[in-house]
Amino acid sequence: MKNVYDVLKERGLIAQVTHEEEIRELLGNEKVTFYIGFDPTADSLHVGHFLQMVVMRHMQMHGHRPIALVGGGTGHIGDPSGRTDMRQMMTEDVIKHNCECFKKQLSSVIDFSDGKAVMVNNADWLLKLNYVDFLRDIGSCFSVNKMLTAECFKQRLEKGLSFLEFNYMLMQSYDFLMLSREYDCKIELGGDDQWSNILGGIDLCRRKDQKQVYGMTFTLLTNSEGKKMGKTQSGALWLDPEKTSPYDFYQYWVNVDDADVIKCLKLLTFLPLEEIEVMAQYKDAEINKAKKVLAYEVTKLVHGKEEADKAQAAAEAVFGSGNSSENMPTTQITSSELKAGLSLLDCMAKAGIIASKGEGRRLISQGGVSLNGIKVSDANYMLSASDFESGEAVIKKGKKVFHRVICA
Repeated sequence: MKNVYDVLKERGLIAQVTHEEEIRELLGNEKVTFYIGFDPTADSLHVGHFLQMVVMRHMQMHGHRPIALVGGGTGHIGDPSGRTDMRQMMTEDVIKHNCECFKKQLSSVIDFSDGKAVMVNNADWLLKLNYVDFLRDIGSCFSVNKMLTAECFKQRLEKGLSFLEFNYMLMQSYDFLMLSREYDCKIELGGDDQWSNILGGIDLCRRKDQKQVYGMTFTLLTNSEGKKMGKTQSGALWLDPEKTSPYDFYQYWVNVDDADVIKCLKLLTFLPLEEIEVMAQYKDAEINKAKKVLAYEVTKLVHGKEEADKAQAAAEAVFGSGNSSENMPTTQITSSELKAGLSLLDCMAKAGIIASKGEGRRLISQGGVSLNGIKVSDANYMLSASDFESGEAVIKKGKKVFHRVICA
């Protein structure tokens, strides 16, 4: 079986590692226990966490044992990494509830049966600590000068960093020490914003137990412009179907920018790279097929095949050739018009969907126009036969205006 390190690297998942050759050799020769932490800042995981779940599954598929650490203890503090302000304090009841919600969602991707994975809560040790003893035992291992150089603290110093949050690195490092002792955990994984915290844990294990452990971070889920993905008009893209419906979840991935499709297929699905490379050759409207594959695969992983099938069918009913299109306002064009060159703007004007091409350009630039369920970003988009595979296409303007175009 292929070394999982090579699999993660080929798919673009790895950002930084502490000891590359040693980690690769370790993962190739041993069944390694590793961990990823999830702080219960909400009652649902979101798509950023899903990337971490995918990494855990890759590791598990190659025989390694994941520890999913829920932060029932660290959740009382809040990680300052990637934050411009202090997190809202939560009550213990809220934290416990959120941790329970995480267990169900993690189980949809990770196999916890027969000890193949372990779920632990750092409240089990952090909430029992004596503060003075902790400072003497653990605090003495950390240099404040060195901590202040960490990126997670540097970006907060200008606006203010509370002493409460300053303790977070010590607590996360202590997690690694405890997991190393109790489960022989050898690697901590996390998003690239966790690099400083991971290094703290590795150094603490070396100082306290003279034990070599390792760290690996993976790529943050960002678009081609470097902005975090997973934000919608209504907020985060949640894994909880009550917060983000499977249909809306599916539609999010159908509407990702063309430039992000192949990257997302590599990062978020388990499709063979050979299949993804074929889709990487798609041009123009053909890339929409890859978007539908992405949407289906990710929805299936998060919500199951049944919900993915329903979301796909619902999308086809609205945007494809389903029965619901029969009641839409309809405009007919000829195949000769299409061959001669017909832009989407001209078609929308002909159908009376827009008052002018200027209005159409503004709508497209604002993300307000979709063709067959796919957002159009090019105001000069030319219609082609591939847009009318079933003999018709559906144009959506805003949230409520649908128009069927038949090509005969």
